[in-house]
Amino acid sequence: MIDTKKMPRLGFGMMRLPQKDGKIDHEQVCKMVDTYLEAGLNYFDTAYVYHGGLSEVEAREAIVRRHPRESFRLATKLPAWAMREKADRDRIFEEQLERTGAGYFDYYLLHSIEEGNNYETYEKLDCFRWGLQKKAEGKIRHFGFSFHGTPELLEKLLNDHPEVEFVQIQLNYADWNNPVVHSGKLYTILKERNIPIIVMEPVKGGTLASLTPELEAIYKQLRPDASVASWALRFVGSLPGVMTILSGMSDESQMMDNLQTFRHFEPLTEEEQAAVHQVTSIMLNTPLIGCTACRYCTDGCPMSISIPDIFRAVNTIRLYPGDNRPHMFYGNLKSRSGKASDCIQCGQCEGVCPQHLPIIELLQKASAVLDR
Repeated sequence: MIDTKKMPRLGFGMMRLPQKDGKIDHEQVCKMVDTYLEAGLNYFDTAYVYHGGLSEVEAREAIVRRHPRESFRLATKLPAWAMREKADRDRIFEEQLERTGAGYFDYYLLHSIEEGNNYETYEKLDCFRWGLQKKAEGKIRHFGFSFHGTPELLEKLLNDHPEVEFVQIQLNYADWNNPVVHSGKLYTILKERNIPIIVMEPVKGGTLASLTPELEAIYKQLRPDASVASWALRFVGSLPGVMTILSGMSDESQMMDNLQTFRHFEPLTEEEQAAVHQVTSIMLNTPLIGCTACRYCTDGCPMSISIPDIFRAVNTIRLYPGDNRPHMFYGNLKSRSGKASDCIQCGQCEGVCPQHLPIIELLQKASAVLDR
């Protein structure tokens, strides 16, 4: 049983760690970890696949080796797409213990459950029962899953596996009524069942941290000194049943801004909720690519195309017509990764995209805009 009152409202997501010269910036990560812990917070979230496996290693170097084990909570995840047989469960788990040096995991998740291969793999390999075994062995303190599927599948999972202690979902104001992400419906199901919720993508991969001047003005009129990102975090933090909100903080400025938001947390007022609704309505009238830059698509791309960065350039062009900076950004991107037009349509990216984006088609459209 999770004591939700002892969980920090802000979690440190380790999917988008700061980088320097193409590698994780260990020195900066250490500073951010120390700042986060000094603020009285202690939940770190990583996964087997983040940063090509190096996120778990960085957790060892920046957290485990530098701080007492009882001073922090560490979460990681088992990836369905890296398993073919039951023996793979223990092989990956032991590798994670070695990578992190943590001895045990406070929170352990089945990664990215959704309809299709991921869900079928977890059931075929009996991963729910396996998770309970690891918990009985003392190697897992709390067991749950992260979810990217439909409300119907979530209901089925919770009925079939009442042993689940918590669920991690994508939740933000832009996706509340998204017919693919289902943020609002998933939240309602979990809230009605009193299942603790861990939130991922509260700022939608940074999309809700940088808005058009028109949208920013709506927020600034009410809170002139508050960051745009703080509105997204306060929206999620105002929802009952939310246990912890993960933020993939990529630099110290993001860390300090988030700490400021949660240090003296204020739920949204009715007037502020109306402002969020207004921003959402206007935003959804601008057709943007719903990429959250999770980068699951990039590791297996045979053409080394930096798909999220290309989509970021396209979205910037749509939001700021006439701005030449996205084209300059893409020009620099081409010098170190594949072009949008290099896509060979293998479909690997679409198979792992949590947002279910038609990436092949979107890259073709991006090429028409950028490869001119």
